[in-house]
Amino acid sequence: MHDVIIVGAGPAGSSAAIHCNKLGLKTLILEKSRFPRDKICGDALSGKSVKFLDDLNLLEGLDKIDGAVIKRIIFGNPNHSECELHLNKSLNKKQINHGYVIPRKTFDNYLFNHASSTSDVETGFHVLDLIYEKKNVIGVKGKFDSGEEKEFFANVIVGADGPFSIVARKTGCYNADGKYTAVGLRCYYENISELTDQIELHYVGETIPGYFWIFPIGNNKANVGVGLIKNMAKKKNHKLYDIMQNVINSENFSRRFKNAIALEKPKGWNLPFGNTRRENHGNGFILLGDAAGLVDPFTGEGIGNAMESGKIAAEIILEAKKVNDYSKQYLSTYDEKLWNYLGSELDTSTLLLKLAHYKILLNFVIDRASRNKKVKDVISGMLADEVPKTELSNPMFYLKTLFS
Repeated sequence: MHDVIIVGAGPAGSSAAIHCNKLGLKTLILEKSRFPRDKICGDALSGKSVKFLDDLNLLEGLDKIDGAVIKRIIFGNPNHSECELHLNKSLNKKQINHGYVIPRKTFDNYLFNHASSTSDVETGFHVLDLIYEKKNVIGVKGKFDSGEEKEFFANVIVGADGPFSIVARKTGCYNADGKYTAVGLRCYYENISELTDQIELHYVGETIPGYFWIFPIGNNKANVGVGLIKNMAKKKNHKLYDIMQNVINSENFSRRFKNAIALEKPKGWNLPFGNTRRENHGNGFILLGDAAGLVDPFTGEGIGNAMESGKIAAEIILEAKKVNDYSKQYLSTYDEKLWNYLGSELDTSTLLLKLAHYKILLNFVIDRASRNKKVKDVISGMLADEVPKTELSNPMFYLKTLFS
């Protein structure tokens, strides 16, 4: 019997396991894959993600694995004007002033290795169903790659198993609404010109309200892709692959891809956005990261929010153990704390996503930001978590900033 079973060993599950161990909770990680394994993603680690890694004393090791250190972010608008933000010019010098782009095959393995050193682990195990006692989830059952079937029991089952989470589906929390889900397409390239220490998000006509990205991953390679709201993607005349190729071959990017070589066939995945407050807990279970729909609606970044959800869940599970209460009502504190932390930030990103539907607004905001130091400082502050979250949820804050 464990205190916690964590289904899924990505950033959400692995960070949750590390925090559970710090709190003295006996933890079991169940993972269907065997590490290292690929995970389709943009591969970017934001300043928030880096801060969480620093808090776990894992930042120093991050510098020793393959990837790229990011010190600049470039936003491009439909008119192809660009705003460049320097992360090392943070308002607060104590803040994390850089990010990373590290392929998930490498990063997730790094995080998993640390989590597995603190917890019991079973890899190659496919969770097929949940075990109930009356209305309470008390365990999981499934089978190993070998075909052996087995059951595991715990006080709390944590679903950290991605956008198609078996825990979310079996508990009725799964939400496949296309309004709240994006689709992305990723392809690794080498020999793209002008790759340095920047990540690039280009809001070009073919992708609006999504964007086309170029993220360097080191060794003259880059993660390249497009992302669109699922409902919008269905309305487009072309498939995501065609959209990405059209952008790459367009006048504004073809020069940079002249000598580029695709290293794989493009691969797609779903991103469950945090632009709606989804069910994330119940009697004996909690959902984390993508399983809880915590991807930033504007940037598409989800690792930082996934890691935060893991930390909060560990703290709540410890409190539940103290009083031996794993009911939905008691675990609702997880939802409260999670949204107190992320709510205004996700609300802001939802507003920005709505803005991204309109070319004229994207052109205005990015043009204004490129010429106005105050606007640049505010955006940098948002990225560095320095602007108070209460202000981020107020539309007047942006109007005053843009027109000052």
